[in-house]
Amino acid sequence: METNGTIGLLDLQEQVRQAIEDCFLETVWLQAEISELKQNPSGHCYLTLVEKDPGSNALLARATAIVWASTWRMVKPFFESQTGRALAPGMRVMVKTQVSYSALYGLSLVIYDIDPSYTVGDLEMARQRTVARLEAEGMFGMNASLSLPALPRRLAVITSATAAGYRDFMHHLQDNEYGFKFVTKLFQAVMQGDSAPGSIIAALDAVAEEAGDFDAVLILRGGGGAMDMVCFDDYDLAVNVAQFPLPVLTAIGHDHDYHVADMVAHTHVKTPTALADWLIERFASEQWQVDSLMQRLHLAVRSKAVRQQGVFDSLALRIAHAVHTRHADELRRVEALALRLDAVDPRRALERGFLVALKDGRRADRAAVFAHGDRLTLLFRDGSVEAEVTSVKTARDQ
Repeated sequence: METNGTIGLLDLQEQVRQAIEDCFLETVWLQAEISELKQNPSGHCYLTLVEKDPGSNALLARATAIVWASTWRMVKPFFESQTGRALAPGMRVMVKTQVSYSALYGLSLVIYDIDPSYTVGDLEMARQRTVARLEAEGMFGMNASLSLPALPRRLAVITSATAAGYRDFMHHLQDNEYGFKFVTKLFQAVMQGDSAPGSIIAALDAVAEEAGDFDAVLILRGGGGAMDMVCFDDYDLAVNVAQFPLPVLTAIGHDHDYHVADMVAHTHVKTPTALADWLIERFASEQWQVDSLMQRLHLAVRSKAVRQQGVFDSLALRIAHAVHTRHADELRRVEALALRLDAVDPRRALERGFLVALKDGRRADRAAVFAHGDRLTLLFRDGSVEAEVTSVKTARDQ
């Protein structure tokens, strides 16, 4: 109501409402960031949407919005199924909205739809900016340059104790068919959502305090929706992984997932069970090489033994032949000596008619050994004769 050139508040509000609604006869697609989100018990969802300056992050605009319960029941599950993440503060969205104005509540936006592809695309752009920044700072390849033991057995594991991926990993690792033993220690962390990067960084700090006790640190997350995994594209988390003093092995998704944390890690494996297989395979390969070497060594030793046995057998034959030859030679020498001894045996001379003279029991072979009066014994073939020397004549006396 106008009075004396003035206007009442209600009339002013109505004029504003009419002007706004005349300008926005149709719905518009609006880009904004969710600042606050609250679901009412009635089923309606109330949001505060904002726009910030890209450079200073200063607040430029704010508006309230509502998603009626009938609409919220449809757009909420659809958005989550497409992005793998629930709507939350800090998320940029593109919403289909009708601009309205109320004399009591002012400007408000009624949301009828939300485009999930915009949110995913916005996150991908942020991810690309993070990758470019890490490349410019030389973070890629830092952790990969660390030396990983050939047989990493002492493992620090960062994950949630209740995660299915963690249970699968532990079962796969500890119950391996070869019986290999691993030492693991769990460092619990939140593995999705806005608090995940800080929680994982805190777990990395805890591992660093015991770095001498481990060969490597493992970050496990058994997959999930695309939005659940956004935390692994966080810049601060990537920097901590890249600069960590131990090799970092990541297994934080499904086969199609590849995150910034994977890029800067020492080794990236698709899933927790695949990482368990990767670790077991290193040990299995080493065991195969050892077994192969032992088999080759056994064959070499056996072959050497066979060759040496052949040498020993040949040597034994040579020794046996030499002993036999030496024995035959010695036997012939003994026989010849026996013949010679037999030929000079005094008994042979006696048998031929000769006699042997003995002086003092010893054979006398010269006349000069006797003197007048000596006693001597004369041996004949059939007996002996005792005699006394009455005279001695030598060859010089004749």
